This record gives sequence, structure tokens and C-alpha cells, in this order.
Amino acid sequence: MDFTFKRNANTVAALLLIAAITQAVYTALYIAEADVPRQLLWGAEGLLFTLLAAFAGAALAQARNLQIVWSAITAAAVLNVVQVGVGLTMFGPFREAATAVPDMAPAASAVVAFSFMVYNAAKVLLALALIVVGLSRGKALGGISALIGVVAFVSNTLSMALGRGFSGELPIAGGSGVLATILLAVCLFALSSDD
Repeated sequence: MDFTFKRNANTVAALLLIAAITQAVYTALYIAEADVPRQLLWGAEGLLFTLLAAFAGAALAQARNLQIVWSAITAAAVLNVVQVGVGLTMFGPFREAATAVPDMAPAASAVVAFSFMVYNAAKVLLALALIVVGLSRGKALGGISALIGVVAFVSNTLSMALGRGFSGELPIAGGSGVLATILLAVCLFALSSDD
């Protein structure tokens, strides 16, 4: 099988769509207070982001232009592997420790805060990629994409700097980040068909 730029770009776009879907499913289950199969969902996301790093890195090496887009996606994928890894390996033990020793609660909260900071950093990178792709498109999809990218960039930057509670109960950072991921995938499909 020949891994051309077009094939790698389409694979990256598909993986981004799957990532957005898994995040939406996880969020819906969490809001519904359903018993969320964290190990399964986060384990699948860990594999997904690992593959995304490989295919986006390959596209970066092959790209004739928009290298910042592929670089941002690659770095975001690596950050997401770290974020998922923290959730899978550290949330449970720190939660148990905080239950057994209440003085450990700040440490458990710090682990969760770190995980979300990494999550938001990855979303900032995906938003940057969307802004650059959107501005390069110059059409309705490009304009809308760039605008959504700016919202995701700013809200996730604020969430990184001020913490998850910066917007109160409104899920601006997470919601705009997922929407930016979906639009980035759509733009990448269009970009690869132009090549």
C-alpha cells in the first residue's frame, strides 16, 4: 500500500472525525450520569491519537504547503496521548488516595487540572490548524472554519490559563474544540481532494 499525501491526509481527517465522535459520546454519557466505560473509551482514544500522530507526521513530511497545519495536528495528537494516559493511569489511584486520606484531595484535583490543561493545549493546536486551513480556503467554509477556529483558540487558551471554570457552566472550550475538530476534518477532506 502506498501512503501518499492524499491517503495520509484523508486518514488524518477520518481519525479527527472519530476522535470528535468519541469525545461527544463520552460527554453525553457523562452528562446522562451513565456508567461510562472509561477504560474502553479512553483506551480507544489512546490508540486513535497515537495513529493520528503517525499519519499527521507523515503528512507533515510530505506536505508542499500548510506545514503548520500538519505540525499542529501532530503535536495535538501527542498531547492527547499524554492527556488520555494521565486519565487512564492517574485518575483512579489519586481518587482512591483522596478518599482514604482527605488531605490528598488537592493532589487529586491537581492531576485532573493538569489533564485538562493538556487537553485544552491540544485543542488550541487543532484550532490553530483550523484557522490556517480556513484562511487558505477563502470560501464560505473557509470563513466559517476560521471563525470557529478563533473561538476555539481563544476559549481553550483561556481555559488553559484560568482553569476549566472560566466560563462557568458553559462548555465553550470543549464544545468549540470538538466543533473545530469536526470542521478541521471536513477541510482536510476538501484539501486532499484539491491536491
